[in-house]
Amino acid sequence: MPLTQIDRSAKKFHKSKNPKNGKEYSKRDYQDGKELDDRLPVKKLRKESAETASQNKDDKINKEEEHGTEKMYDSNSEGDGNTKEEVEAPKTFEELGVIEIIREACEAMNFKKPTPIQTQAIPYALEGRDVMGFAATGSGKTAAFAIPVLQSLYQQPSPLFCCVLVPTRELAHQISEQFQALGSSMGVRCAVIIGGEDTMQQSLALSKKPHIIVATPGRLLDHLEKTKGFNLRSLKFLVLDEADRLLDMDFKEPITKILNVIPKERRTFLFSATPSKEVEQLQRASLSNPVRVSVSNRITTVETLLEYYVFLPLKHKDATLVYLLNEFAGKSVIVFVNTKDEGTRIPMVLDSLNFSAIPINGNMTQSARLGALNKFRAGAKNILVATNVAARGLDIPSVDVVINYSVPDNAAEYVHRVGRTARAGRSGKAITFAAQYDVMRYTTIEKEVHGDKKLPAYEIDKEAVMLLMSTIDEAQRQAKIRMSQIHQKAKEKGRGNFKRKRGDDRDIGHQ
Repeated sequence: MPLTQIDRSAKKFHKSKNPKNGKEYSKRDYQDGKELDDRLPVKKLRKESAETASQNKDDKINKEEEHGTEKMYDSNSEGDGNTKEEVEAPKTFEELGVIEIIREACEAMNFKKPTPIQTQAIPYALEGRDVMGFAATGSGKTAAFAIPVLQSLYQQPSPLFCCVLVPTRELAHQISEQFQALGSSMGVRCAVIIGGEDTMQQSLALSKKPHIIVATPGRLLDHLEKTKGFNLRSLKFLVLDEADRLLDMDFKEPITKILNVIPKERRTFLFSATPSKEVEQLQRASLSNPVRVSVSNRITTVETLLEYYVFLPLKHKDATLVYLLNEFAGKSVIVFVNTKDEGTRIPMVLDSLNFSAIPINGNMTQSARLGALNKFRAGAKNILVATNVAARGLDIPSVDVVINYSVPDNAAEYVHRVGRTARAGRSGKAITFAAQYDVMRYTTIEKEVHGDKKLPAYEIDKEAVMLLMSTIDEAQRQAKIRMSQIHQKAKEKGRGNFKRKRGDDRDIGHQ
């Protein structure tokens, strides 16, 4: 591999001591004169910090497993929110009241015991209450609402029984798959109604009156308004999953219209990883006297996730990414970016360097996006480069590492991205790149998610990164040429500007 020499005068390291505790810290300056971090410990301290964080998490998990109990709280949303009834949490699905046919499906799916959100939500749902649930991504929220819906369907079967509204197409397919797996012995029928797919085929699926409809709001509203003979007047359950994201993506208007045409007498479940004022407003409009259950009172990540940061110059991001992918060779990795352009360019760079990478972003057709996900799930590709289209709800059990190539826009987005790994009790790593222009946004997210706790830096061999630069430069040059060709073709076909703003993977109506 060709090597390049770097100007080492461009980077200076200074060691100083914290006057409070006497620990050594390194302060780094780059050519633009910006201080990237004032709190970075030297390598030995970094390593110890990472090991300590890992040990603390392991100790906490072991203690929870030894005690085997959680606390359940019943907080009436119409009251002051302070009334809490503490009980010992059930340890099995049978103790939760789940019927045998669904318990057998849980065992077949390797659901050994209820997760905390399932422990809290399922008993109230089976009692006939509306439920508003908040829990970290990867905590088993889908089964928390799917199990009560299927149990009620088993006891009172009828067509068009439940409608689940979700923000993204991929999440719709995944939730449908979970319903079908959990209800496999019941013969449950599901229909996925999303943008980007043929409306005639969807109309045909709806005419067969499935038990469960999983849909994006825009496309479902299209069918309610235009598909002859289709209505939801007999609907028994409405589920709003990833509710905060539904509102972030301008689905408020279609959701309001849907609420106006479905029965007022129904059961409603609202689930999300992150609470917000908008979600509270939606709850008041759609739920009746709900029970509020929450595994955490703030935006947070799961205990089995090890989180790190890497502060680096912007021009070294590609080389650092390649360095880490070499380090994690053989593991499954999701690389998150903020724009579709980056989501298209980075796989080109990696492809030139013989990495097995595949993109998923809003520039791809729905079939291409599903194909990419299936290849990643099956292990045909072990690196997925994704925009936020893959950040919500997708359960890919084999993900070992999440790399935030771009710092997310906010804490909620960060939680959902890193939540693609360390799911359902598994361990995982998340590493966030922060360039000189990202420091304020990164530290804001860190404080919102972890409070006063500072995440450890991931130890990078800077010499090895520098040695990769010349090879990276050639791969970047080739990717730039290919991107120019794509932009030119898009312009010639009249598709408009290829570059679009962040939050580009919206799924409203026919989009």
